[in-house]
Parts: sequence; C-alpha cells; structure tokens
Amino acid sequence: MNKSSTTIDRYTLPRQFEPLLPQSHLAALRERSSEVIAQSLRLSGAAHPDTVASLRELVREMNSYYSNRIEGQSTHPRHIARALRSDFSGKPDIARLQRLALAHIEAERELEARIGQAARPDVRSDAADLPPTLSSAFVRAAHRALYGRLSEADRLTEDAQVIEPGGWRTAQVAVGRHEPPPPEALPAFLARFDEVYGGRRLLDDQLLLAAAAHQRMAWIHPFADGNGRACRLQTHCALWPLSHGLWSVSRGLSRRRDDYYAYMDAADAPRQGALDGRGNLSEKALADWCAWFIDLCADQVAFMARMFDLDGMKARISALITFRAAHDKRIRAEAVAPLHHLFMGGPTSRGEFCQMTGLGERTARGLLSRLIETGLVSSAGHVAPVRFAFPLDALQFLLPELYPEAATGEYSE
Repeated sequence: MNKSSTTIDRYTLPRQFEPLLPQSHLAALRERSSEVIAQSLRLSGAAHPDTVASLRELVREMNSYYSNRIEGQSTHPRHIARALRSDFSGKPDIARLQRLALAHIEAERELEARIGQAARPDVRSDAADLPPTLSSAFVRAAHRALYGRLSEADRLTEDAQVIEPGGWRTAQVAVGRHEPPPPEALPAFLARFDEVYGGRRLLDDQLLLAAAAHQRMAWIHPFADGNGRACRLQTHCALWPLSHGLWSVSRGLSRRRDDYYAYMDAADAPRQGALDGRGNLSEKALADWCAWFIDLCADQVAFMARMFDLDGMKARISALITFRAAHDKRIRAEAVAPLHHLFMGGPTSRGEFCQMTGLGERTARGLLSRLIETGLVSSAGHVAPVRFAFPLDALQFLLPELYPEAATGEYSE
C-alpha cells in the first residue's frame, strides 16, 4: 500500500491510534453486520460438504490472485492452476509470481487447518497454541507462513532488501501521508491492539472487529514489507467462522481497490473537531471504513448465495453441457442430471453416475471419462467415487462473474 512519502510527526504512544472501535457508531454497525453474518452462516449448508470443499479450493486460488493483484504483483489464474500442478513457467518473472501465488495458497491452507484443529478439544496438536486470529501473534504467524515458503531470492523488496518471515520492522518508514510508529514503539502499539481485539470471541461482533482490526494493523505497519498480504490473511482467518472459506474478502477489495485505499487512508486521519469522537484519530472515518467493509462483505455473501441457488445451478450446468456438447461429440446432454446430483448430493460411485445418465453402459462410461478429462468431474482413482469440480474454463457458466479473469485472453506461456 505504499504511496509517495510525506513525513509527519511520529507516533510513540498507543493512545495516539485511538479509537480502535468506533464507539458512537457501534449499534448501527452491529445491526448492519447481523444480516451479513446470518446469510453467511446459511451458505455453508447450501450444497453438499464435498462440493463446498471443492469450491473452497477454488476460493483459495482466487484469494491468492486477488491479494497479489492488489499489490500489483499478480499472474494469470491459469498460471496459478499450473503452479498447483508443479508446472512452472520457463519465464523467470512469471515463475516467481507463480511461486508467490502458491506460497499464499499454502499459507492460507495451513492457517485454516490450524484454526480448525484449535477449535476441536479432542485434537491435541500445536494448533491448540494458535493465538487468537485478531492478535499481533497471529498476523506474525501469517507473515511467517507466507514468506517462510519463499526462497530468499523470491522475497526481495524493490530496493533489494530481504523480507524476514515474521520479522518485525526494524527501520522507520512512511506510507503515503502516514508515518507509522517507530520500531522501538511497536511492542506497545501491538500490545494495545491485542488488548482490544485479541480477547473477543463473540461471533456477532466478528465482522466489525475484523474490519477495525484490519485498518489498525495496517496503520501500525509492523513489517518492513508484506503488511497488506499478512493483514488480508489475518482478516480471512478472522472471518473463517463466518465464511467457511466460501466467499472472498480479497475479491471484493481487489475489485474496489481505489476505494479500499481511500477508506483505509481516510481512517488514518486525525480527529476532526469536538464531534469526532474522543480519540486522537477520526472516529467518523474509522466508522466509515467499517461500514464500507461490512457492505463489501455483504456484496460477496449475497453474490455467493445467488451462485449456490440450486435451481440456478441446474440451469447453469445445463447451459454448460449444451455448449460443450456443441463443440465436443463426447459430451452429451445426459450428463446434466448426474452432475447436478453430484453438486447437491456429493460423491457417488462411477456405476451410479453412469446409471443416472440413462445411457448404455459403454456410452455412459465414455461420457464419464470425458467429464473427468475435461475437469468437470474429479476422482482420486480409477475405482474411487466421482465428485463435482470447478475447472477454470467452466466457471463462466457455473459461477459467472465469480472469477472472470480466469477466462480472459491475457494468458501466455
């Protein structure tokens, strides 16, 4: 998020970044977020858990693409898909971006898994010691999980400085009009951050807390580089109990990147008169940021709810198969019913899938083989059950506008 630097007076005392919550706006913001939370929690039951798991993998790819695009360092979604198959470009610049995208996906998967294990009292593991998601220790773990997966050559800044995974900033910087606390003051600011955000567990407040914490952690700017990516990983994980990985904050932020920067920057501003709260910074600007963030999440949740509409999905599957059948004689209309069954009911045996087509055994098996070849159906082995899948080249039909960049012509080897 670095812009042109203009130095201002330094912040050395935690009271200088108060308020950390927009106190006079809390009721309205909570009401605004309650429906978003309710609709988000309903999403996880809108399809079979196996289908949800398949979509979650796609959303991880999206998160990587969009978070890196916000930083101006994205590669084409198809390059990311290739990296997941350990197929890296021969062009060094593309290969480096592929490795960055892959590190983001793996870091997100690791952090999600640790959150899930920490929430289970029957599982004993290092995850039990995972700090609260809205804490300085967690954002440090997120930074380490991402950059610790990259070689030293892949974590050089533009001025050839090496990014230390999880390493707090040791030099003073300026970020646009904002000069964050000097390195020696970081512990005090991070401790205050933890005091306000780290101990709260009410699900009803999680969206509001995540919004405010995202802005204030970026304000602290605890790392020399990688603050934006680490903060978005932290926010993604903080919202995991609501999203279950089915909608993407980074997608919304990337699509409204200029607004994202503008609201974040505005919330850095000092208090604007006696009616603007009691802290050193503007309470109204922080409330505006939180309201904008909550509305952005509402848009993402509503979009995914439309995509998960069962009748709508059947129609989109039918449109996809009709299109494919017109260009591929091995694809047939009889695939629609069993594919919709996989989406709603989850994995099924190959024999049952073939029976649902109503075709002869040989023709049905040929159809299933082609669906697996083209990625519409996945399977762990020749005799394993088949599952619904979301290949990139089918998204414009199955989940239109979810990840449109995957269908663009900007891809090159």
